[in-house]
Amino acid sequence: MKALSVKFFPLSKGLLALFCLIAATQIWASAPNPVFVLNSLDGNVSVIDPVSWKELKRIPTGKEPHHLYMTPDEKSVIVANALSDSLTFIDPRTAEVQRTVRGIIDPYQLRFSPDMKWFVTAANRLNHVDIYRWDGTDLTLAKRILTGKTPSHVWIDSKSTTAWATMQDSDELVAIDLPTQTLKWRFKTGPMPADVFGTPDDRHLLVGLTGGDGVEVYDVSGPQPRLVKTIPTGAGAHAFRAAGDRKHVYVSNRVADTISKINYQSFEAVERYPAPSGPDCMDVSADGRYILVASRWAKKLTVIDTTTKSVVRQIPVGKSPHGVWTLDHAPRQ
Repeated sequence: MKALSVKFFPLSKGLLALFCLIAATQIWASAPNPVFVLNSLDGNVSVIDPVSWKELKRIPTGKEPHHLYMTPDEKSVIVANALSDSLTFIDPRTAEVQRTVRGIIDPYQLRFSPDMKWFVTAANRLNHVDIYRWDGTDLTLAKRILTGKTPSHVWIDSKSTTAWATMQDSDELVAIDLPTQTLKWRFKTGPMPADVFGTPDDRHLLVGLTGGDGVEVYDVSGPQPRLVKTIPTGAGAHAFRAAGDRKHVYVSNRVADTISKINYQSFEAVERYPAPSGPDCMDVSADGRYILVASRWAKKLTVIDTTTKSVVRQIPVGKSPHGVWTLDHAPRQ
């Protein structure tokens, strides 16, 4: 049998470049998305590779950024720069800055309504909550609402009609009607309320007491809130992150150096994990196994394995790390 001869023709430079671009695009598309850690005292964001767990770069933002928030459409991670009166929008896939929005006064904490028609910021230093309208491109201030002392964290219901905000130094929880931008009620809480989390049915709110050692549960289904229970968790109960199973939520106990897992159907703390050096904001891996938490006092991102209840790694970041977000996450409710 006569041997077959095969001829190879050299690729043109243009065609070779095209193949390289396609290959690079495929590799990028399959690569895991970065983890973002906000460094409050450095005024920047650390970008972490979740494979090598190395810091890839730092993105300058503004003065005293305290919280990160991913938009409900997951097209942007927003950094709220409190002392720069600005917002930095970052692409959650490429870690490139999309734009900076200025003139947002003292945005300490922030949240979009699920329908993305309303954007709410808590002005921690200036004692007000701002309600903005969002048209898909620009923010327009609808109303500035004077509140109690030191607005801290915000939660918005699933219907995009009510925003709740905690008042850290006047020990209050307030409810705001978004369509009319009016204060519906205010209610006394335990000491130094911080983060607030709403159950998927919008019936109950959980409030972390940073000045105490537990989480208060309120029934907010009626015209006035009703305290249902206080769940002991640990000293300095502070920030929440849903476990993603529509049954549990984590709370970081910043003074106790632990994270508690709460069943928000029975309102019981069911698990506890070690979380060194002032655990603060968290995210959860897509498979639900790992908690990514900012260790405020150690300048590190801490990764906790929930199956072994142990710290598996710590990654050095900037000063006073606060917010943590990634696109590769468990459901946020």
